[in-house]
Amino acid sequence: MQKVVAVLGGGIGGLSACHHLSKCPNVSKIVLLEKSGRCGGWLRSIRRDDGAVFEQGPRGVRPAGSVGRNTLNMVSELGLESEILPVTKDHVASKNRFLYVKGQLHKMPSGPGGVIRTIPPFSRPIIQSVLKEVLIRKGTEEDESVHAFVSRRMGSELADIAIDSLCRGVFAGDSRQLSVRSCFPPLYEAERSRGSIVLGMLMGSGGGPKVVSSDLAKRASKESWTQWSLKRGMQAFPEALEDMLKRRERVELHHHAKVKSLNMNGGGWEIKLDDGISLKADHVISTLPASELASVLPPAAQHLSEQLRSIASVNVAVVNLEYEGFILPFTGFGHLVPSSEDPGLLGVVYDSVPFPQHNRSGGLTTRLTVMMGGAWFEQTFGHPDSVTKQTLLDRATQAVTSHLGVNSQPVWSCVALHKNCIPQYHLGHWKRLEKMRQYISNHNLPLTLAGASYDGVSVNDVIFSGRTAAEGRIGKT
Repeated sequence: MQKVVAVLGGGIGGLSACHHLSKCPNVSKIVLLEKSGRCGGWLRSIRRDDGAVFEQGPRGVRPAGSVGRNTLNMVSELGLESEILPVTKDHVASKNRFLYVKGQLHKMPSGPGGVIRTIPPFSRPIIQSVLKEVLIRKGTEEDESVHAFVSRRMGSELADIAIDSLCRGVFAGDSRQLSVRSCFPPLYEAERSRGSIVLGMLMGSGGGPKVVSSDLAKRASKESWTQWSLKRGMQAFPEALEDMLKRRERVELHHHAKVKSLNMNGGGWEIKLDDGISLKADHVISTLPASELASVLPPAAQHLSEQLRSIASVNVAVVNLEYEGFILPFTGFGHLVPSSEDPGLLGVVYDSVPFPQHNRSGGLTTRLTVMMGGAWFEQTFGHPDSVTKQTLLDRATQAVTSHLGVNSQPVWSCVALHKNCIPQYHLGHWKRLEKMRQYISNHNLPLTLAGASYDGVSVNDVIFSGRTAAEGRIGKT
């Protein structure tokens, strides 16, 4: 039977779901509802007339694993291969990553030498923690915070400095609250299946989803890419996807279409929009943030709404800066800051190093992005509605001065405050997901949950969740 599927949210997850639904003959119509005036969600690039590109959201995508291959396959389908800017393993941005600890920048250990020698800020060689880890007994908890897990297996120093910083870089979150099972499934699975992270990584702990490699994905593997972007910035990806969907006759894209309520009507949904328009759909795929979906579900689904509301998210300030000349004391991808050093400052990315192609034409410049807030936003800056852009800009430029010894002022800047942009998978997240999906199944709700709130916050994870949601609806395409 032909079905009408409504996709809520036009971020990269919603666009991905539409893309895969549009390949399926037994879906008669796909309706995408996006509340803002543009699709692409957090993938947002500033393109200046002089050729400079600044990312306000994710600035590069990792090609690794099945979800990385899946994204590259989609890039191929969209005909964007010639737009790709790859960063390879031997590039300085891949090799040099720094931590800012006790007022100093330290290069993260890399390569065999970095593992067997004692390299500050660590007080002993990492190889010692690695060798000891193999002998640690398997944990008995169903879930554990990332910090507790790494402390138990690798020692508190690595947990306090490296893992704390990593969780801030990836999730803008607190490693003492985040769930290892949901945030780093490979680590959790490695211990469960092999009794050790190290053995699990060496021997593999079971496969992920199978994704066949396109020529582009094969090239990424052969050339050892560590990340990639696009010539016109990451926003070019959702733009190409939206253009392709607009050409498909069964797809309807609606901007400024904010969902007000969802109500069951017969076997399907009645979707009321803010402007009074009402639509009917046999099935809904929601890629909205969990709390937004909770606020539009019918009162009868209160139990599901409560579970959805329990998934927290954080605010992140992103400050793009441009300086005249090359101002960095050394080159690399950027540096992260552990919470013990400066809770409000998450890290600084040296954008001009991995992607010099995004610098303006004519004259040497350095582009940096300072990330602030996250789980520490309120304690550092107060309520997001009352903080001024000037406060955020001052804090960012001050960090560049003190961390990198840069005395000049930026010649250009842009401050963006992203409210509730990164979901936080706190302890027990997997259990909440299980309960929500069980509820949907028990009540025969024609509803699929996708997007960053559930099964991974990276660009790759969100794109893959859109695909999984679409294929779950229609069988494999």
